Amino acid sequence: MFSPTSIPRKSHVRAAAKLRQARKDGSSYQGNREEAKNADLPYVTSLAKVVVGSETENSVMRMRVSTSSALGIMTASLPPSSSKIIVESLLTHLSSMSGVHRQVACLVVISWFKELRKIANDSDFSAAFENAKAIRIKLLELLACCDPALPTPSSHLPYTELTRTYAKMRGEIASFLKAAENAGISCKEVLLRGQLPETISAEAAVDIAMKVSADVTAAQSSDDSNKGGFEFLESLRQRFLATAGYLRLLQSNLHASVLATVAGAVVRMGELPVKLNPIIQPLMGAIKREQEELLQQLAAEALAETIAQCVGRKPSPNEKLTKNICILTLSDPGETPLATEANAKLINFDELITTKFSNSSQKSQGVSTAEERSRMEGAITRRGAEFVLRSLCDRFGTLLFEKLPRLWDCLTEALTLSSANGSEVKGSSCFTPAVEQHGEPQSLINNLQVVCSITPVLDEGLQPKILMLLPAIFGCVRHGHAAVRLSAAKCITALTKRWKEPIMAAVLENASLMLNDSSSVEARQGASLLLMLLVDRLGGELVAYAPLLIVPLLGCMSDTESDVRLSATHSFAILVPLLPLAKGMGPPSGLNSVLLSRSAEDAKFLEQLLDNSQVEDYKLPIEVKTSLRRYQQEGINWLAFLKRFKLHGILCDDMGLGKTLQASAIVASDIAEQIEKNKSGSELKLLPSLIICPSTLVGHWVFEIEKFLQTSILSPLQYIGSPQDRLQLQPQLKKHNLIVTSYDILRKDIEFLSKIVWNFCILDEGHIIRNSKSKITVAVKQLKAEHRLILSGTPIQNNVLELWSLFDFLMPGFLGTERQFQATFGKPILAAREAKCSAKEAEAGALAMEALHKQVMPFLLRRTKDEVLADLPPKILQDRYCDLSPLQLKLYEKFSVSQVKVEVSALVQECGTSHDAEGSISKSSTHVFQALQYLRKLCSHPLLVLNEIQLSESEMFQSETGGDEKINLHDLHHSPKLLALKEILEECNIGTHSAGEELNETGQHRVLIFAQLKSFLDIIEKDLFQTHMRSVAYLRLDGSVEPDKRFEIVKAFNSDPTIDVLLLTTHVGGLGLNLTTADTVIFVEHDWNPMRDLQAMDRAHRLGQKRVVNVHRLIMRGTLEEKVMSLQRFKISVANAVVNAENASLDKMDTTQLLDLFTMSGSGKSNIKQASRENEDDLLASAAGATGGKGLKAMLNGLEELWDQSQYSEEYNLDQFVARLGG
Repeated sequence: MFSPTSIPRKSHVRAAAKLRQARKDGSSYQGNREEAKNADLPYVTSLAKVVVGSETENSVMRMRVSTSSALGIMTASLPPSSSKIIVESLLTHLSSMSGVHRQVACLVVISWFKELRKIANDSDFSAAFENAKAIRIKLLELLACCDPALPTPSSHLPYTELTRTYAKMRGEIASFLKAAENAGISCKEVLLRGQLPETISAEAAVDIAMKVSADVTAAQSSDDSNKGGFEFLESLRQRFLATAGYLRLLQSNLHASVLATVAGAVVRMGELPVKLNPIIQPLMGAIKREQEELLQQLAAEALAETIAQCVGRKPSPNEKLTKNICILTLSDPGETPLATEANAKLINFDELITTKFSNSSQKSQGVSTAEERSRMEGAITRRGAEFVLRSLCDRFGTLLFEKLPRLWDCLTEALTLSSANGSEVKGSSCFTPAVEQHGEPQSLINNLQVVCSITPVLDEGLQPKILMLLPAIFGCVRHGHAAVRLSAAKCITALTKRWKEPIMAAVLENASLMLNDSSSVEARQGASLLLMLLVDRLGGELVAYAPLLIVPLLGCMSDTESDVRLSATHSFAILVPLLPLAKGMGPPSGLNSVLLSRSAEDAKFLEQLLDNSQVEDYKLPIEVKTSLRRYQQEGINWLAFLKRFKLHGILCDDMGLGKTLQASAIVASDIAEQIEKNKSGSELKLLPSLIICPSTLVGHWVFEIEKFLQTSILSPLQYIGSPQDRLQLQPQLKKHNLIVTSYDILRKDIEFLSKIVWNFCILDEGHIIRNSKSKITVAVKQLKAEHRLILSGTPIQNNVLELWSLFDFLMPGFLGTERQFQATFGKPILAAREAKCSAKEAEAGALAMEALHKQVMPFLLRRTKDEVLADLPPKILQDRYCDLSPLQLKLYEKFSVSQVKVEVSALVQECGTSHDAEGSISKSSTHVFQALQYLRKLCSHPLLVLNEIQLSESEMFQSETGGDEKINLHDLHHSPKLLALKEILEECNIGTHSAGEELNETGQHRVLIFAQLKSFLDIIEKDLFQTHMRSVAYLRLDGSVEPDKRFEIVKAFNSDPTIDVLLLTTHVGGLGLNLTTADTVIFVEHDWNPMRDLQAMDRAHRLGQKRVVNVHRLIMRGTLEEKVMSLQRFKISVANAVVNAENASLDKMDTTQLLDLFTMSGSGKSNIKQASRENEDDLLASAAGATGGKGLKAMLNGLEELWDQSQYSEEYNLDQFVARLGG
């Protein structure tokens, strides 16, 4: 107990402490770690947490305190006559030169008299005090020794713990003086001033080092010949300076720690001296700087006892002490922010979410040593002040503020001023006053921090008094300064941890009011911040309150302020998993009748949130000019449910089930409800709604709205046209409550449209924003709207990771940042898809899929035609395989043996093995996509890859008869797809009659022909219809048609049964259109993205179709197209596993299958030249084998985005590519 411990001799801690002290003194320590081996360490630590003793220093201190306490308790139980032996032993140790001995003796005295006050009567206590009077006298003598270098009365010796360190320092000084004399510097008499090196103090050593520095520098500059000697001399000076500074610091800390325990012993003995400074100063020093928590706690108890003994004293130091203690609670910059201009508006939410304010003294990365030390010192001081407050609360109990009125003033002075003009909130026992005009922000922060510090330790009986502060604290939650709001939120969080039921009742009532205060941004910011801190700090303790907290948060997730959205969505995401635990618990206790009623409503709402089937039927306040099917009513129910609670979601019904009608109905209903409320006396501002869709569908939306809804309620405006036209339309927007525009127009006019606050913002075909970095997506996310809705029959086009961008529009932050989403869901799911994944990776992927599914499921509604349309005729899918024509086969084989093929294979291999993946992909993409585009066009028609000039110069294009006659590329037999198309049309009885022959419309088929390339439609029109099938009546819809005229073509086709065929590109005509007058769909080309083809074929197979729909897909056997169709089937299976009611897992497509895209396989005529194809397979296998297919997989990562023909034409021009094939 009395023996000091020493640190392991090879520890680096002493050298580190020397280095820090040397830096503090403005010098640099040049020694190394080995030079500190022989130095002893004193008992007390330094400010930089240089521990003394073994690695179990904390355990040693606990042992000392525990054994001293046990000895003191035993002494208290002894009769006064027997305690004399203890007194003599204690006097011996108090007279020792060892600081540890004195400290332990004081700890025994503290425990002795503390226990004696509990068990002894006044006479026994007085007798014990008389026996220990000699101890008290000795203690007061020790307190009079203020100089750390002279800790003992009538002695010049230091503490014995420092003897060896003193010896080391003095030896270093002697070595320096000797070396100085050898160098010709005579400074011994001047520096020592009669002192011997053997008796010099640490303070004097530091002075010597500083004074001799100039002499060494001057001698070095005057004598360049002995440069090495002077450098050695300077190193000796640096060495003893570091040792002296280190010793001075440790000596000061040891003395302060010993004096604090001495003062504590004097206080516990019960009779304070006339002058209190010798008692109070060491105790306050320990409160501020003592790093050993047990000793700091003992000092805090002693200071609290001092204050208690001074309650009736005059003059009393209590008012000043109380104020200083409250000031010390503000020392930690991590807990008490400064009210600066820099943090007046902004709060670092990432730091709040990461630290949760639970470890403010934790070291921060990237901060300077001085800043780190300042934070550490502030945290130690705050801890000491809070120990004093705890001791005061234990000492005075419910009389705390009566005995220490200054403490109550420290809690209330700024808060009382700020809430003087507050107004009562009806139905609540709390107030929410506005504080923007009252009190300095820093004063408010300081008051709030004191309340936060004292709340956890207050007596239960003081709860009513503290609750009186709640109105003012809630007022600070809506303060104009962000730092004040933060402090108020932390204060209420601390109060909630202490008294959960009454505080949470006040939070539920006041926070919901502030969250709904659209007139005050600060109120919403403060309330959302408060709930975020409550959720982070209390976690599972809020299970019973989770339903009541979730509902107010819902509306905030679409707030116009990003920080409100972020904090609300963060809280919401944490609370959702708690809902199953809250089910069946009933409302928490402590709620008034209003909150109990709200609790029942919220519980009912949450049942609907978790189970769509529980949503009640919504009675439309408007007339719909059609009979709604049951599934459509349920869809409107779900949309009304989202609207009511300001939620946002994705309506991903199958194509053709009436998403347009359901969305239009909910917008019109909301307008009708607001108009009705305004008639009843409300003053609601009627906001316009915005519908964004592909340009082809702008007219379709307006047509559908005018067809099914009352134009007196919903007044749509098409915001399209040239820039000049749109500029003229902008003033007219105020006259309409529904604006319909396209994604392209939105991107161009986002500066204007983003200034408007919209009621509904509906994205039709919302999967268009799946790429978070596209310009359209960035523009869409700048819009401000009360309600957000995405319509998409295929929300997952290629992989589930596209969900992040969609939800980032709906509820920013709900799925975290994109990087967090990738780390939490993307990487585990991707790793689980690898063929060689481990069992652990597979399990992690499955858990990530399940977690993502559960998180997004409440916000998705999906119905398929098979489930809800029993009366819808079937859709029959027929694949018609065609063999390559001889010309196509020659061109295909020429590619297989070309230098281009070899280069592509090499690029694939390079992309898979290169460390610079992005650079490799960027360099390789153009060549790879040129090759893909070449083969894709070749499968459709040779004319798409060759021109007439190239043909005339090539012998391979002579007629198959071997003559000199040139072939005509416009002949149908060069493109088997045209022959197959002609055959299908004739089967449909199209083109078989003469131009003047009347048709029997009974049983007449009407056809939609989809192609990827506008140029292929040109060939169909010219080479087939105008040459061989002139009687076919057709219309055409592709990118060359102006957007505002496209719907007119659709209406013309639907209204005129004499039109046989509608030619369309998948990109323009494949989205959203209603073409149920057609019953046959023919795909002459196919999209990489299967969802686009599905969307296109469902233009005919949708609600309103009365006939069986036949879908014909023309596929070239053994070519790129056949493999694309295989890839399509794979992607469809992935999407079907994700977005449906039975979804149990999420998955990500594996594009490794694309490795054989360039190879030919199959049977029939394509078996000709099999050797060439085998050679091609070998080339690609060698390119992909080493990397497992990762190279091409990486390059094809963005394949699904390249569906626009203009992109291919501009970026992947084939002219030079084809020329290289001939080389």
